[in-house]
Amino acid sequence: MSQTHNADFDSLLPGRATLAGSTRRSALQMALGVGYAAAAVPVMAQTAIKTPDAGLTAGTIQYTVDGFQVSAYRAAPAGKTNLPVVLVIQEIFGVHDYIADTCRRLAQLGYLAIAPELFARQGDPRKYTEISQLQSELVSKVPDAQVIKDLDAALAWAKDNGGDTSRAGITGFCWGGRITWLYAATGKVKAGVAWYGRLQGAANDLQPKHPIDLSSALKAPVLGLYGGKDQGIPLESVEAMKQSLQKAGAAGNAAAAASSFHIYPEAGHAFHADYRPSYRKDAAEDGWKRMQDWFKTHGVI
Repeated sequence: MSQTHNADFDSLLPGRATLAGSTRRSALQMALGVGYAAAAVPVMAQTAIKTPDAGLTAGTIQYTVDGFQVSAYRAAPAGKTNLPVVLVIQEIFGVHDYIADTCRRLAQLGYLAIAPELFARQGDPRKYTEISQLQSELVSKVPDAQVIKDLDAALAWAKDNGGDTSRAGITGFCWGGRITWLYAATGKVKAGVAWYGRLQGAANDLQPKHPIDLSSALKAPVLGLYGGKDQGIPLESVEAMKQSLQKAGAAGNAAAAASSFHIYPEAGHAFHADYRPSYRKDAAEDGWKRMQDWFKTHGVI
């Protein structure tokens, strides 16, 4: 794996419908971490948090994975090295302003936070206007193996650019919450915090396992933050995951035994997404504090 700050997006997978040459290069670089995905409207400007980048090094970087240039938004305290690292995993809407702001919030706490655009090979999620179309045409076509490899490379980039990856953690939202559970089984991070990530589902070639299938394989403890009124992830699914973790913990898996859930009874899905009507300020702020405590407890500090 190599890295670069000047990506050439002209080398794309065969068969993809893309913008040509410099047009695509400009569109992707300008869109990353700026504005909101079209399918995420309406945007609640009155609650959307805007974290300043004063004192930070923040913006888009690129690194190469198997010949493909992956873009990522990263934020870190300016001029600092040996920083703990947090991988920030996007919702289905990609690395738009909310995810970039989350990186800046973590950077203001002293972390090197990096959010790779994990859908780039399949398309640009910010261009879709309908969630159902975004799910069927793009999100469903993203292989878990591709995501894991891109996250491995993000950690490698961080290690070469001021991060201490022996103190790495991961957090993710919705689609990224599921990925957080999966990545916690790789042994590359010390702790994870999953915000309302899917726990169960049908297996297929691109998604061969779900979090509940990996309880006994966890290598890092995960804190799950879930809403009691989440229509997409019922409490029955959370309870099934708890039981799976307890079983794995009783069999000797320390990470499974240490994993935990916190349920916000009055919150639905995406309660941390401050730019959406689903935002619940009290739950989001409490979850953010719990995330910080979780990382500190498990050595991501």
